[in-house]
Amino acid sequence: MINNEEFQDEIGNNHISSSAKNPVREDAFDISDDEKIERIKKDVENILITLGMDLTDDSLKGTPNRVAKMFVKEIFGGLNPAKKPGASTFENNYKYGEMLVEKNITVYSTCEHHLLPIVGRAHVAYISNGRVVGLSKINRIVDYYSKRPQVQERLTMQIVQELQIALDTEDVACIIDAKHLCVNSRGIKDIESSTVTSEFGGKFKNEQTRRELLEYIKLETKF
Repeated sequence: MINNEEFQDEIGNNHISSSAKNPVREDAFDISDDEKIERIKKDVENILITLGMDLTDDSLKGTPNRVAKMFVKEIFGGLNPAKKPGASTFENNYKYGEMLVEKNITVYSTCEHHLLPIVGRAHVAYISNGRVVGLSKINRIVDYYSKRPQVQERLTMQIVQELQIALDTEDVACIIDAKHLCVNSRGIKDIESSTVTSEFGGKFKNEQTRRELLEYIKLETKF
């Protein structure tokens, strides 16, 4: 009979998500970023000391503080709703009626099972229902939801859902192709494999529209 620890390991090793939303506690932002940094700093110190590292060495002295600041301010900064980018939209005055595709958006995220990097590209598309959004806002939305402990399936869904709300249309799609270092650098250590996820809403559920999107993604960008 499988015990709880083995069950949790099985979920993590198979990259299974327990929720479509990030599992964040209600009191997650009751303390300031500075206090979080101080707490995490002490935890990182303890980890390094437990591993046998000499924190009096000049190279390691600042590591606990650097890691704590990186966690709070950078790679997990997307957990804080105060950092959510605004997605101002505008009237589609030029009446552009075809799909818009923003491709090759860089994804830097972190696997929530092993806290190792997820690195890849996102391709996001929408068909205007009377509103358009600034191109850089799409990149910022991808970055915001990437900057948290994640699973790729959830990230893909969150990007689509956020743009659907902002643009007031179901016609939004996202495809992500990414490498997971928890697969590439540990465990099976398959350095060549990548993971592809997709979320298609509205008209993108139509096979012909999906095929058109995939053709756009395959186009080589030349300058």
